[in-house]
Amino acid sequence: MSTPVEDFLSHLAVERRMSPHTLDAYRRDLTALAQWADAQQLDLVGLQTESLRAFIAAEHRRKLSPKSLQRRLSACRSFYGWLLKHGRIEASPAAAIRAPKAPRKLPQVLDADEVKVLVEVPTDAPLGLRDRALLELFYSSGLRLGELCALRWHDLDLDDGLVTVLGKGGKQRSVPLGSFARAALAEWRASTGAANDSPVFPGRNGPITPRAVQYRLGQLALRQGLSKRVHPHMLRHSFASHILESSGDLRGVQELLGHADIATTQIYTHLDFQHLASVYDATHPRAKRKSADED
Repeated sequence: MSTPVEDFLSHLAVERRMSPHTLDAYRRDLTALAQWADAQQLDLVGLQTESLRAFIAAEHRRKLSPKSLQRRLSACRSFYGWLLKHGRIEASPAAAIRAPKAPRKLPQVLDADEVKVLVEVPTDAPLGLRDRALLELFYSSGLRLGELCALRWHDLDLDDGLVTVLGKGGKQRSVPLGSFARAALAEWRASTGAANDSPVFPGRNGPITPRAVQYRLGQLALRQGLSKRVHPHMLRHSFASHILESSGDLRGVQELLGHADIATTQIYTHLDFQHLASVYDATHPRAKRKSADED
């Protein structure tokens, strides 16, 4: 017989269309809760608020970080919210519990000059055309790693400059393609003669894997002389930060990134302020105290 946790995970996979990565995270968190409840001889479905709070406290004693505890509690909220919606419990034990605050880590970005250095890899090198197309597309459209790997040529409209992707939760969105990305993709396709239903970036057995892209991007960053540890999401962060810095249109950036909640996008306003603050510190004559030798 299926368990309530398995039923819930099936709901997330089928109805919510969550990614395998997200499903694995939910499975880990709810398995930890189920194992704790079993050790305490408590009914998982009938768990009370005091018991759930004790579980979070036990995880804290195991030295889980505030961010991990937040994720644990978020999975519990979703699980018990689903049980409540389906009439299997009368109240959610997670409703009254607050997660510990975690320090907010701002995403790292490349500045415009660093991006230019990175994307302009030599096209005459082995896989040069592919690498240029991949990098230009990442920065041009701010795609997630999984979205880029899954692309087929029929998802791209190089004439109108659009790329259509299936994002989180099975939500489709269309994102503009810049002129540099269009030119690089057209050159890459011409070199391969790929069919419409072929992967844009093929691997050994089907589309290129996320791991292969991560590894390649690290190699290319080193080859181009960048000192930062570059990863695919850094290009997405850079795309969002640069668009917001130039336009100030937070809603527009939210649509481009495919964020369901604008609160997720708002972290880029902190990056924008951080940039302005650094400009202020560097240029305003009275922004900083004089050093001792200037007194």
